[in-house]
Amino acid sequence: MKPTYGLPALLSFFIPGLGQLIKGQILKAFLIWAVGGAVGFLLAWTLVVPFLIWAWNVYDAYNDPA
Repeated sequence: MKPTYGLPALLSFFIPGLGQLIKGQILKAFLIWAVGGAVGFLLAWTLVVPFLIWAWNVYDAYNDPA
């Protein structure tokens, strides 16, 4: 059975990238902040793209092993 990470997913639910940072994936957390922030800022009017970035962030924090 593949391990999952509930606490990092919960943290990423509220602050994108924090779950990856807690798991020690510093580069991935930085990329989420940089790329997700820039894309979210530029495409905020669509509401779809920022939501997809946020949803992927929570999914990744929950499923990706550290």
